[in-house]
Amino acid sequence: MAVTRFLLNDRQISTAQPPGLLVLDYLRHHQRQPGTKEGCKEGDCGACTVLIGELDGEVVCYRPVTSCLMPIGELEGRHLVTIEGLNLPELTPVQQAIVDQGASQCGFCTPGIVVSLTGLLMAADARVDRTTVKQALSGHLCRCTGYRSLKVAGDVAAAAVGKRTGVEALVADGRLPAYFLDAPARLRQIHSDSAAEEGAAAAAVVNVADDGTHPAMIIAGGTDLYVQRGDDVPDAEVEVLNLASEMRQLMRGIERWDGHLRVGALTTFEEFGEHPEVQRWIPEIADYMFLIASWQIRNRATLGGNVINASPIGDMTVLLLALQSQLVLRRGDTDRTVPMGSFYRGYKVLDKAPDEILTNILIPDVDAQTRIGWEKVSKRKCLDIATVNCAGRIRVEDDRVVEAGLAVGGVAPIPLELTATRDHLLGQPIDRSTIEGALAVAQTEIAPISDVRGSADYKRLLTRQLMVALFTGMFPDQLSVVEFIGPVPGASAA
Repeated sequence: MAVTRFLLNDRQISTAQPPGLLVLDYLRHHQRQPGTKEGCKEGDCGACTVLIGELDGEVVCYRPVTSCLMPIGELEGRHLVTIEGLNLPELTPVQQAIVDQGASQCGFCTPGIVVSLTGLLMAADARVDRTTVKQALSGHLCRCTGYRSLKVAGDVAAAAVGKRTGVEALVADGRLPAYFLDAPARLRQIHSDSAAEEGAAAAAVVNVADDGTHPAMIIAGGTDLYVQRGDDVPDAEVEVLNLASEMRQLMRGIERWDGHLRVGALTTFEEFGEHPEVQRWIPEIADYMFLIASWQIRNRATLGGNVINASPIGDMTVLLLALQSQLVLRRGDTDRTVPMGSFYRGYKVLDKAPDEILTNILIPDVDAQTRIGWEKVSKRKCLDIATVNCAGRIRVEDDRVVEAGLAVGGVAPIPLELTATRDHLLGQPIDRSTIEGALAVAQTEIAPISDVRGSADYKRLLTRQLMVALFTGMFPDQLSVVEFIGPVPGASAA
Protein backbone atom coordinates (compact mmCIF):
# COMPACT_ATOMS: atom_id res chain seq x y z
CA MET A 1 0.00 0.00 0.00
CA ALA A 2 1.26 3.48 -0.88
CA VAL A 3 2.61 5.62 1.93
CA THR A 4 1.59 9.26 2.26
CA ARG A 5 4.32 11.55 3.65
CA PHE A 6 3.61 15.02 4.95
CA LEU A 7 4.12 17.38 7.84
CA LEU A 8 1.47 17.57 10.57
CA ASN A 9 2.16 20.75 12.49
CA ASP A 10 5.77 20.25 13.67
CA ARG A 11 5.94 16.47 13.04
CA GLN A 12 6.72 14.46 9.91
CA ILE A 13 4.13 11.77 9.21
CA SER A 14 4.29 8.64 7.08
CA THR A 15 0.99 6.79 6.93
CA ALA A 16 -0.34 3.82 4.98
CA GLN A 17 -3.95 4.79 5.62
CA PRO A 18 -6.15 4.59 2.48
CA PRO A 19 -5.57 7.72 0.36
CA GLY A 20 -9.32 8.32 0.17
CA LEU A 21 -9.64 8.64 3.95
CA LEU A 22 -10.83 12.11 4.93
CA VAL A 23 -8.26 14.39 6.53
CA LEU A 24 -10.90 15.22 9.17
CA ASP A 25 -11.36 11.58 10.14
CA TYR A 26 -7.61 10.97 10.11
CA LEU A 27 -7.00 13.88 12.47
CA ARG A 28 -9.74 13.02 14.93
CA HIS A 29 -9.61 9.21 14.94
CA HIS A 30 -5.97 8.43 14.14
CA GLN A 31 -4.03 11.44 15.42
CA ARG A 32 -6.33 12.43 18.30
CA GLN A 33 -6.37 16.08 17.24
CA PRO A 34 -9.83 17.04 18.53
CA GLY A 35 -9.47 20.77 17.91
CA THR A 36 -10.56 20.18 14.32
CA LYS A 37 -14.32 19.83 14.79
CA GLU A 38 -16.75 17.67 12.84
CA GLY A 39 -19.85 19.68 11.98
CA CYS A 40 -21.83 19.34 8.78
CA LYS A 41 -19.23 17.19 6.97
CA GLU A 42 -20.34 18.86 3.73
CA GLY A 43 -18.06 21.92 3.66
CA ASP A 44 -20.80 24.31 4.78
CA CYS A 45 -19.97 25.12 8.40
CA GLY A 46 -16.18 25.59 8.43
CA ALA A 47 -15.71 23.97 11.86
CA CYS A 48 -13.17 21.51 10.41
CA THR A 49 -10.98 24.12 8.70
CA VAL A 50 -7.24 23.46 8.56
CA LEU A 51 -4.34 25.09 6.73
CA ILE A 52 -2.61 23.34 3.83
CA GLY A 53 0.90 24.54 2.97
CA GLU A 54 2.39 23.80 -0.44
CA LEU A 55 5.85 24.57 -1.75
CA ASP A 56 5.97 27.46 -4.19
CA GLY A 57 9.60 27.95 -5.12
CA GLU A 58 11.53 28.63 -1.93
CA VAL A 59 8.53 29.35 0.27
CA VAL A 60 5.44 27.55 1.48
CA CYS A 61 2.05 29.10 0.71
CA TYR A 62 -0.75 28.33 3.15
CA ARG A 63 -4.46 28.23 2.37
CA PRO A 64 -7.44 27.26 4.55
CA VAL A 65 -9.52 24.28 3.42
CA THR A 66 -12.34 22.22 4.90
CA SER A 67 -10.78 18.94 6.02
CA CYS A 68 -14.12 17.13 5.69
CA LEU A 69 -13.81 17.19 1.88
CA MET A 70 -10.10 16.42 1.44
CA PRO A 71 -8.50 12.96 1.10
CA ILE A 72 -5.26 12.34 2.99
CA GLY A 73 -3.69 11.27 -0.30
CA GLU A 74 -3.66 14.98 -1.19
CA LEU A 75 -1.33 15.63 1.77
CA GLU A 76 1.66 14.06 0.05
CA GLY A 77 4.53 16.53 0.30
CA ARG A 78 2.39 19.19 1.98
CA HIS A 79 2.16 20.81 5.40
CA LEU A 80 -1.07 20.21 7.34
CA VAL A 81 -1.64 22.72 10.14
CA THR A 82 -4.41 22.33 12.71
CA ILE A 83 -5.52 24.66 15.48
CA GLU A 84 -3.15 22.80 17.81
CA GLY A 85 -0.27 23.74 15.52
CA LEU A 86 -1.01 27.46 15.85
CA ASN A 87 -1.01 27.55 19.64
CA LEU A 88 1.67 29.43 21.58
CA PRO A 89 2.30 29.88 25.33
CA GLU A 90 0.29 33.10 25.03
CA LEU A 91 -2.79 33.75 22.92
CA THR A 92 -2.11 34.72 19.32
CA PRO A 93 -3.44 38.07 18.02
CA VAL A 94 -6.42 36.29 16.44
CA GLN A 95 -7.24 34.32 19.59
CA GLN A 96 -6.82 37.38 21.80
CA ALA A 97 -9.07 39.48 19.58
CA ILE A 98 -11.80 36.84 19.69
CA VAL A 99 -11.61 36.79 23.51
CA ASP A 100 -11.56 40.59 23.84
CA GLN A 101 -14.50 41.11 21.47
CA GLY A 102 -16.70 38.40 22.96
CA ALA A 103 -16.63 36.61 19.60
CA SER A 104 -17.03 33.09 21.00
CA GLN A 105 -19.81 31.57 23.05
CA CYS A 106 -20.14 27.80 22.79
CA GLY A 107 -16.78 27.74 21.00
CA PHE A 108 -17.51 24.85 18.62
CA CYS A 109 -16.92 26.95 15.52
CA THR A 110 -14.07 28.99 17.00
CA PRO A 111 -11.07 26.75 16.10
CA GLY A 112 -11.93 26.85 12.40
CA ILE A 113 -12.43 30.61 12.52
CA VAL A 114 -9.04 31.07 14.21
CA VAL A 115 -7.42 28.94 11.51
CA SER A 116 -8.99 30.93 8.63
CA LEU A 117 -8.19 34.35 10.08
CA THR A 118 -4.63 33.23 10.82
CA GLY A 119 -4.31 31.97 7.26
CA LEU A 120 -5.36 35.42 6.07
CA LEU A 121 -2.41 36.95 7.95
CA MET A 122 0.14 34.38 6.75
CA ALA A 123 0.48 35.69 3.19
CA ALA A 124 3.47 38.03 2.95
CA ASP A 125 1.59 40.45 0.70
CA ALA A 126 -1.73 40.04 2.50
CA ARG A 127 -4.39 42.72 2.06
CA VAL A 128 -6.18 42.56 5.37
CA ASP A 129 -9.26 44.75 5.72
CA ARG A 130 -12.97 44.37 6.40
CA THR A 131 -13.55 42.95 2.89
CA THR A 132 -10.95 40.19 3.19
CA VAL A 133 -11.99 39.46 6.78
CA LYS A 134 -15.56 38.90 5.55
CA GLN A 135 -14.25 36.67 2.77
CA ALA A 136 -12.30 34.61 5.31
CA LEU A 137 -15.39 34.29 7.49
CA SER A 138 -17.78 33.52 4.63
CA GLY A 139 -17.13 29.79 4.99
CA HIS A 140 -18.00 29.69 8.68
CA LEU A 141 -21.36 29.33 10.38
CA CYS A 142 -21.75 30.52 13.97
CA ARG A 143 -25.21 29.98 15.47
CA CYS A 144 -24.73 31.47 18.95
CA THR A 145 -22.21 34.33 18.82
CA GLY A 146 -23.28 36.44 15.85
CA TYR A 147 -21.10 37.80 13.10
CA ARG A 148 -20.68 41.41 14.15
CA SER A 149 -18.25 40.54 16.95
CA LEU A 150 -16.42 38.10 14.67
CA LYS A 151 -15.90 40.77 12.01
CA VAL A 152 -14.69 43.23 14.63
CA ALA A 153 -12.33 40.58 16.04
CA GLY A 154 -10.88 40.14 12.55
CA ASP A 155 -10.37 43.88 12.26
CA VAL A 156 -8.70 44.04 15.69
CA ALA A 157 -6.37 41.13 14.90
CA ALA A 158 -5.41 42.75 11.61
CA ALA A 159 -4.70 46.05 13.36
CA ALA A 160 -2.53 44.27 15.94
CA VAL A 161 -0.40 42.72 13.22
CA GLY A 162 -0.39 45.78 10.96
CA LYS A 163 1.84 45.38 7.90
CA ARG A 164 3.84 42.62 9.60
CA THR A 165 2.09 39.82 7.73
CA GLY A 166 3.63 36.67 6.30
CA VAL A 167 5.12 33.62 8.01
CA GLU A 168 8.57 35.05 8.65
CA ALA A 169 7.26 38.31 10.14
CA LEU A 170 4.71 36.53 12.33
CA VAL A 171 7.35 34.12 13.64
CA ALA A 172 9.80 36.97 14.28
CA ASP A 173 7.14 38.82 16.27
CA GLY A 174 6.28 35.75 18.32
CA ARG A 175 2.84 35.38 16.75
CA LEU A 176 3.41 32.05 15.03
CA PRO A 177 5.39 28.97 16.18
CA ALA A 178 9.02 28.91 15.05
CA TYR A 179 8.75 25.47 13.39
CA PHE A 180 7.09 27.15 10.38
CA LEU A 181 10.53 28.42 9.31
CA ASP A 182 11.78 24.86 8.84
CA ALA A 183 8.81 23.76 6.73
CA PRO A 184 10.25 24.61 3.27
CA ALA A 185 13.39 22.53 3.75
CA ARG A 186 11.49 19.65 5.31
CA LEU A 187 8.95 19.58 2.46
CA ARG A 188 11.72 19.64 -0.13
CA GLN A 189 13.22 16.60 1.55
CA ILE A 190 9.88 14.79 1.45
CA HIS A 191 9.54 15.57 -2.26
CA SER A 192 13.04 14.26 -2.86
CA ASP A 193 12.38 11.05 -0.93
CA SER A 194 9.13 10.33 -2.78
CA ALA A 195 10.34 11.20 -6.32
CA ALA A 196 11.14 7.55 -7.14
CA GLU A 197 7.55 6.51 -6.49
CA GLU A 198 5.89 9.18 -8.61
CA GLY A 199 6.35 7.21 -11.84
CA ALA A 200 4.15 4.42 -10.52
CA ALA A 201 1.56 6.93 -9.34
CA ALA A 202 1.48 8.61 -12.74
CA ALA A 203 1.03 5.28 -14.52
CA ALA A 204 -1.80 4.32 -12.22
CA VAL A 205 -3.83 7.36 -13.21
CA VAL A 206 -4.16 6.26 -16.84
CA ASN A 207 -4.82 2.57 -16.14
CA VAL A 208 -8.21 1.33 -17.28
CA ALA A 209 -10.14 -1.89 -16.84
CA ASP A 210 -10.79 -4.39 -19.63
CA ASP A 211 -14.21 -2.84 -20.27
CA GLY A 212 -12.64 0.60 -20.85
CA THR A 213 -13.69 2.08 -17.52
CA HIS A 214 -11.58 3.37 -14.66
CA PRO A 215 -11.35 0.74 -11.92
CA ALA A 216 -11.09 3.43 -9.22
CA MET A 217 -12.81 6.62 -8.18
CA ILE A 218 -10.95 9.60 -9.57
CA ILE A 219 -10.61 12.54 -7.18
CA ALA A 220 -9.81 16.06 -8.32
CA GLY A 221 -11.02 18.44 -5.60
CA GLY A 222 -13.51 16.07 -4.00
CA THR A 223 -15.80 18.88 -2.86
CA ASP A 224 -18.88 17.25 -4.40
CA LEU A 225 -17.77 13.61 -4.45
CA TYR A 226 -17.44 13.46 -0.66
CA VAL A 227 -20.81 15.13 -0.18
CA GLN A 228 -22.58 12.69 -2.49
CA ARG A 229 -20.65 9.50 -1.68
CA GLY A 230 -18.80 10.28 1.51
CA ASP A 231 -19.50 6.87 3.06
CA ASP A 232 -18.13 5.00 0.03
CA VAL A 233 -14.92 6.86 -0.81
CA PRO A 234 -12.70 6.16 2.24
CA ASP A 235 -12.81 2.39 1.69
CA ALA A 236 -12.81 2.49 -2.11
CA GLU A 237 -9.90 2.33 -4.50
CA VAL A 238 -9.18 5.91 -5.48
CA GLU A 239 -6.85 7.76 -7.80
CA VAL A 240 -5.96 11.26 -6.62
CA LEU A 241 -5.04 13.20 -9.75
CA ASN A 242 -2.81 15.66 -7.90
CA LEU A 243 -0.55 12.82 -6.70
CA ALA A 244 0.97 12.18 -10.12
CA SER A 245 3.54 14.71 -11.37
CA GLU A 246 2.52 13.95 -14.97
CA MET A 247 -1.09 14.83 -14.22
CA ARG A 248 -0.16 17.97 -12.26
CA GLN A 249 1.94 19.27 -15.15
CA LEU A 250 -0.74 18.45 -17.70
CA MET A 251 -3.79 19.61 -15.76
CA ARG A 252 -2.68 22.59 -13.67
CA GLY A 253 -1.84 26.18 -14.50
CA ILE A 254 -3.20 28.94 -16.71
CA GLU A 255 -1.47 30.27 -19.83
CA ARG A 256 -2.12 31.96 -23.16
CA TRP A 257 -2.08 29.39 -25.94
CA ASP A 258 -3.02 29.63 -29.63
CA GLY A 259 -5.68 32.32 -29.29
CA HIS A 260 -7.07 30.85 -26.08
CA LEU A 261 -6.57 30.92 -22.37
CA ARG A 262 -5.60 27.37 -21.50
CA VAL A 263 -6.83 26.45 -18.02
CA GLY A 264 -5.78 23.15 -16.49
CA ALA A 265 -8.70 21.06 -15.27
CA LEU A 266 -7.13 20.80 -11.80
CA THR A 267 -7.01 24.58 -11.47
CA THR A 268 -8.95 25.56 -8.37
CA PHE A 269 -11.65 28.20 -8.29
CA GLU A 270 -9.36 30.45 -6.24
CA GLU A 271 -6.40 30.04 -8.61
CA PHE A 272 -8.68 30.93 -11.51
CA GLY A 273 -10.07 34.02 -9.79
CA GLU A 274 -6.61 35.21 -8.69
CA HIS A 275 -4.94 34.89 -12.10
CA PRO A 276 -3.98 38.27 -13.65
CA GLU A 277 -5.20 37.27 -17.11
CA VAL A 278 -8.61 36.27 -15.79
CA GLN A 279 -8.81 39.50 -13.77
CA ARG A 280 -7.98 41.48 -16.91
CA TRP A 281 -10.81 39.81 -18.81
CA ILE A 282 -13.26 39.91 -15.92
CA PRO A 283 -12.35 42.74 -13.52
CA GLU A 284 -15.23 41.81 -11.20
CA ILE A 285 -14.27 38.12 -10.95
CA ALA A 286 -13.54 38.46 -7.20
CA ASP A 287 -17.13 39.61 -6.60
CA TYR A 288 -18.42 36.57 -8.47
CA MET A 289 -16.15 34.19 -6.57
CA PHE A 290 -17.37 35.62 -3.26
CA LEU A 291 -20.91 34.55 -4.19
CA ILE A 292 -20.28 31.05 -5.53
CA ALA A 293 -18.29 29.42 -2.73
CA SER A 294 -16.38 30.10 0.45
CA TRP A 295 -12.64 30.80 0.45
CA GLN A 296 -12.07 27.37 2.02
CA ILE A 297 -14.03 25.55 -0.71
CA ARG A 298 -12.55 27.64 -3.54
CA ASN A 299 -9.12 26.48 -2.42
CA ARG A 300 -10.16 22.87 -3.15
CA ALA A 301 -12.88 22.88 -5.84
CA THR A 302 -11.53 22.50 -9.38
CA LEU A 303 -12.90 23.84 -12.65
CA GLY A 304 -12.64 20.39 -14.21
CA GLY A 305 -14.62 18.85 -11.39
CA ASN A 306 -17.35 21.47 -11.76
CA VAL A 307 -17.59 20.75 -15.48
CA ILE A 308 -17.64 16.96 -15.18
CA ASN A 309 -20.07 17.03 -12.25
CA ALA A 310 -22.57 18.40 -14.80
CA SER A 311 -24.80 20.08 -12.25
CA PRO A 312 -27.51 22.09 -14.06
CA ILE A 313 -26.67 25.00 -11.73
CA GLY A 314 -22.87 24.76 -11.60
CA ASP A 315 -21.68 28.35 -11.21
CA MET A 316 -18.32 27.98 -12.95
CA THR A 317 -19.84 25.68 -15.56
CA VAL A 318 -22.39 28.31 -16.59
CA LEU A 319 -19.67 30.97 -16.84
CA LEU A 320 -17.38 28.72 -18.91
CA LEU A 321 -20.30 27.74 -21.15
CA ALA A 322 -21.12 31.39 -21.83
CA LEU A 323 -17.45 32.02 -22.63
CA GLN A 324 -17.84 29.37 -25.37
CA SER A 325 -15.09 27.23 -23.92
CA GLN A 326 -13.78 24.01 -25.39
CA LEU A 327 -12.85 20.89 -23.43
CA VAL A 328 -9.75 18.79 -24.07
CA LEU A 329 -10.38 15.12 -23.28
CA ARG A 330 -7.56 12.59 -23.13
CA ARG A 331 -7.69 8.83 -23.60
CA GLY A 332 -4.25 7.29 -23.22
CA ASP A 333 -2.01 9.55 -25.32
CA THR A 334 -4.79 10.78 -27.61
CA ASP A 335 -6.59 14.11 -27.16
CA ARG A 336 -9.83 15.33 -28.65
CA THR A 337 -11.52 18.70 -28.26
CA VAL A 338 -15.25 19.10 -27.60
CA PRO A 339 -17.23 22.37 -27.50
CA MET A 340 -18.88 22.80 -24.12
CA GLY A 341 -22.11 23.65 -25.93
CA SER A 342 -22.42 20.05 -27.16
CA PHE A 343 -20.83 18.33 -24.16
CA TYR A 344 -24.03 18.00 -22.10
CA ARG A 345 -26.44 15.58 -23.74
CA GLY A 346 -28.92 15.07 -20.89
CA TYR A 347 -29.05 15.06 -17.12
CA LYS A 348 -25.57 13.85 -16.08
CA VAL A 349 -25.08 12.44 -19.61
CA LEU A 350 -21.86 13.67 -21.22
CA ASP A 351 -20.07 13.47 -24.55
CA LYS A 352 -17.29 11.62 -22.78
CA ALA A 353 -16.11 8.02 -22.82
CA PRO A 354 -15.69 6.34 -19.42
CA ASP A 355 -11.92 6.16 -19.85
CA GLU A 356 -11.47 9.78 -20.94
CA ILE A 357 -10.13 12.42 -18.55
CA LEU A 358 -10.76 16.13 -18.89
CA THR A 359 -7.29 17.69 -18.92
CA ASN A 360 -7.74 21.29 -20.09
CA ILE A 361 -10.32 23.98 -20.73
CA LEU A 362 -9.74 26.37 -23.64
CA ILE A 363 -11.36 29.79 -23.35
CA PRO A 364 -11.30 31.96 -26.51
CA ASP A 365 -9.42 35.25 -26.22
CA VAL A 366 -11.41 38.41 -25.64
CA ASP A 367 -10.69 41.99 -26.70
CA ALA A 368 -11.79 45.49 -25.73
CA GLN A 369 -15.06 45.09 -27.65
CA THR A 370 -16.09 42.07 -25.61
CA ARG A 371 -18.20 42.33 -22.46
CA ILE A 372 -18.55 39.52 -19.90
CA GLY A 373 -21.09 39.35 -17.09
CA TRP A 374 -22.96 36.99 -14.79
CA GLU A 375 -25.81 36.97 -12.31
CA LYS A 376 -26.98 34.61 -9.58
CA VAL A 377 -29.83 34.29 -7.09
CA SER A 378 -29.72 31.86 -4.17
CA LYS A 379 -31.44 31.56 -0.80
CA ARG A 380 -28.21 32.48 0.99
CA LYS A 381 -25.80 35.15 -0.27
CA CYS A 382 -22.58 33.16 0.07
CA LEU A 383 -21.77 29.48 -0.24
CA ASP A 384 -25.14 28.40 -1.58
CA ILE A 385 -26.58 26.58 -4.56
CA ALA A 386 -28.12 28.89 -7.14
CA THR A 387 -31.83 28.94 -7.79
CA VAL A 388 -31.04 30.44 -11.19
CA ASN A 389 -27.74 31.72 -12.54
CA CYS A 390 -26.70 33.07 -15.90
CA ALA A 391 -23.67 34.42 -17.74
CA GLY A 392 -22.97 36.20 -21.01
CA ARG A 393 -20.15 37.07 -23.39
CA ILE A 394 -21.04 39.71 -26.00
CA ARG A 395 -18.77 41.26 -28.64
CA VAL A 396 -19.91 44.41 -30.40
CA GLU A 397 -18.46 46.06 -33.51
CA ASP A 398 -19.91 49.14 -35.23
CA ASP A 399 -22.78 49.11 -32.74
CA ARG A 400 -23.83 45.59 -33.74
CA VAL A 401 -23.46 42.27 -31.94
CA VAL A 402 -20.95 40.13 -33.86
CA GLU A 403 -20.36 37.39 -31.28
CA ALA A 404 -22.49 36.16 -28.40
CA GLY A 405 -22.47 33.44 -25.80
CA LEU A 406 -25.28 33.05 -23.25
CA ALA A 407 -25.88 30.35 -20.67
CA VAL A 408 -28.34 29.88 -17.84
CA GLY A 409 -28.52 27.35 -15.02
CA GLY A 410 -31.39 25.99 -12.94
CA VAL A 411 -33.95 25.97 -15.74
CA ALA A 412 -33.16 22.74 -17.60
CA PRO A 413 -31.72 19.27 -16.89
CA ILE A 414 -28.33 20.52 -18.07
CA PRO A 415 -26.29 23.72 -17.93
CA LEU A 416 -28.10 25.37 -20.81
CA GLU A 417 -26.54 27.32 -23.66
CA LEU A 418 -29.15 29.69 -25.09
CA THR A 419 -28.39 29.14 -28.76
CA ALA A 420 -31.62 30.60 -30.18
CA THR A 421 -31.27 33.67 -27.97
CA ARG A 422 -27.68 34.04 -29.14
CA ASP A 423 -28.75 33.84 -32.77
CA HIS A 424 -31.42 36.48 -32.15
CA LEU A 425 -28.75 38.90 -30.90
CA LEU A 426 -26.30 38.48 -33.77
CA GLY A 427 -26.27 41.47 -36.09
CA GLN A 428 -28.55 43.50 -33.84
CA PRO A 429 -27.84 46.75 -31.96
CA ILE A 430 -27.76 46.78 -28.18
CA ASP A 431 -31.02 48.54 -27.40
CA ARG A 432 -34.27 47.89 -25.59
CA SER A 433 -36.01 46.33 -28.58
CA THR A 434 -33.21 43.82 -29.17
CA ILE A 435 -33.01 42.82 -25.52
CA GLU A 436 -36.80 42.53 -25.13
CA GLY A 437 -36.76 40.17 -28.10
CA ALA A 438 -33.91 38.16 -26.55
CA LEU A 439 -35.81 37.86 -23.28
CA ALA A 440 -38.82 36.46 -25.13
CA VAL A 441 -36.71 33.95 -27.08
CA ALA A 442 -34.97 32.81 -23.88
CA GLN A 443 -38.36 31.90 -22.40
CA THR A 444 -38.91 29.45 -25.25
CA GLU A 445 -35.56 27.73 -24.62
CA ILE A 446 -35.85 27.09 -20.89
CA ALA A 447 -37.90 24.37 -19.20
CA PRO A 448 -37.72 24.90 -15.43
CA ILE A 449 -39.36 22.60 -12.91
CA SER A 450 -40.68 23.32 -9.44
CA ASP A 451 -38.46 22.09 -6.60
CA VAL A 452 -37.25 23.12 -3.15
CA ARG A 453 -35.48 26.17 -4.60
CA GLY A 454 -38.57 27.64 -6.24
CA SER A 455 -41.53 27.10 -8.52
CA ALA A 456 -41.22 26.85 -12.28
CA ASP A 457 -42.97 30.20 -12.70
CA TYR A 458 -40.58 31.82 -10.21
CA LYS A 459 -37.58 30.49 -12.14
CA ARG A 460 -38.99 31.84 -15.39
CA LEU A 461 -39.35 35.25 -13.81
CA LEU A 462 -35.84 35.01 -12.34
CA THR A 463 -34.42 34.14 -15.74
CA ARG A 464 -35.94 37.27 -17.25
CA GLN A 465 -34.87 39.53 -14.39
CA LEU A 466 -31.35 38.15 -14.23
CA MET A 467 -30.91 38.54 -17.97
CA VAL A 468 -32.07 42.15 -17.69
CA ALA A 469 -29.45 42.65 -14.97
CA LEU A 470 -26.89 40.86 -17.13
CA PHE A 471 -27.37 43.05 -20.20
CA THR A 472 -27.73 46.34 -18.33
CA GLY A 473 -24.62 45.48 -16.33
CA MET A 474 -22.58 44.73 -19.46
CA PHE A 475 -23.87 47.77 -21.38
CA PRO A 476 -24.67 50.50 -18.81
CA ASP A 477 -24.22 53.26 -21.41
CA GLN A 478 -26.84 51.83 -23.77
CA LEU A 479 -29.33 50.22 -21.39
CA SER A 480 -31.04 51.07 -18.12
CA VAL A 481 -32.97 48.77 -15.81
CA VAL A 482 -35.90 51.20 -15.73
CA GLU A 483 -36.48 50.56 -19.44
CA PHE A 484 -37.56 47.02 -18.59
CA ILE A 485 -39.89 47.85 -15.72
CA GLY A 486 -43.53 47.68 -16.74
CA PRO A 487 -46.27 49.94 -15.43
CA VAL A 488 -47.38 49.30 -11.87
CA PRO A 489 -51.09 48.39 -11.70
CA GLY A 490 -53.14 51.17 -10.10
CA ALA A 491 -50.37 53.74 -10.30
CA SER A 492 -51.22 57.12 -11.81
CA ALA A 493 -49.04 58.86 -14.38
CA ALA A 494 -46.83 61.66 -13.12
